[in-house]
Amino acid sequence: MTALQTLLSEAPYSVPAERRSALLLQGLNDLTAHHYAHSRQYERIVRGAWANRITAECIEDVPYLPVSLFKTTDLRSVRQEDVRMTMTSSGTTGQAVSRIAVDAETSTLQQRALANSLSHVLGGKRLPMLVIDTADVFKNPQLMSARGAGVLGMMRFGHDHAFALDPQLAPDITAVRDFLDKHGSKPFFMFGFTFIVWLQFYEELKGLGLDFSNGILIHSGGWKKMVERAIGNEEFRAKFLQEFGLRHIHNFYGMVEQLGSIFLEGADGLLYPPNFSDVLIRCPETWRVLPYGEMGIIQVVSLLPRSYPGHSLLTEDLGVIEAVDPEPRRWMGHGVRVVGRMKRAELRGCSDVVATSMAA
Repeated sequence: MTALQTLLSEAPYSVPAERRSALLLQGLNDLTAHHYAHSRQYERIVRGAWANRITAECIEDVPYLPVSLFKTTDLRSVRQEDVRMTMTSSGTTGQAVSRIAVDAETSTLQQRALANSLSHVLGGKRLPMLVIDTADVFKNPQLMSARGAGVLGMMRFGHDHAFALDPQLAPDITAVRDFLDKHGSKPFFMFGFTFIVWLQFYEELKGLGLDFSNGILIHSGGWKKMVERAIGNEEFRAKFLQEFGLRHIHNFYGMVEQLGSIFLEGADGLLYPPNFSDVLIRCPETWRVLPYGEMGIIQVVSLLPRSYPGHSLLTEDLGVIEAVDPEPRRWMGHGVRVVGRMKRAELRGCSDVVATSMAA
């Protein structure tokens, strides 16, 4: 049994940090060797920036790539004809986006892994689903980026879908009330991107006496806009409880460069990587791994990416690990708090080293 198979066979978010590290190291080394053998670009990076180190002695020594590299470089480990889909990250007009080549095997692994993670909070059966977005999000090609793919991907884990917003992102009050009349007395699934959930859902529907107490809300993304409005995670949760009776709320951290590996929010407000993934924190000046409790750049590792070398990535986010294996029956591993984004200039050093090694 491979490391990934072993970790997926365990209950979600249940593998302790120490045991997880040993299994992840085995799987990450296998992936490094796989991508080294099948991606010329990745081979050049490992040769130039990592002294040709294919086998690491610990997770922190596994070669990592800055996520920004996927915006400028075609990094894939499969033939072009085997690419099933190319996923793109979200970005403003004119901004470069990551392009992630996904083949059938990787797509299947991502879906299986996501189902494994979501079952931890949704249970083993699909629930009726209220999508806090517009149906146009995946019908309109201009919206079919990370947001559209995120909505479509999450819809696989619900049924009898209803959309809470119209094409102009205004609340569809009739659709919401009809959904609650039909499903509100039993558990149901809600999903949306954080800034839309707050601005187009909470702000527009508060005061109407709607009862979402049986809902399970999963949300992510757009926290920059929330910070601009001085709305933090604790206030977000408190307002939804006060206004709608909604208690079961789970933020998550994820990225298109590691689809399927979502860090779900535990009861303590921290984000926990799934069994087949982990997080490290690096100093932005020395790149060394920092001890628990110190803030630095978030590095994420995952055993899912096989069609592209995305198994070890340095993100552009700041964070701090605040807990390790705190809840044996619910949340195990490293609990991380995401603090904000790095300034672009602060990541230039790492990206330049990798880019130089590729050009060599």
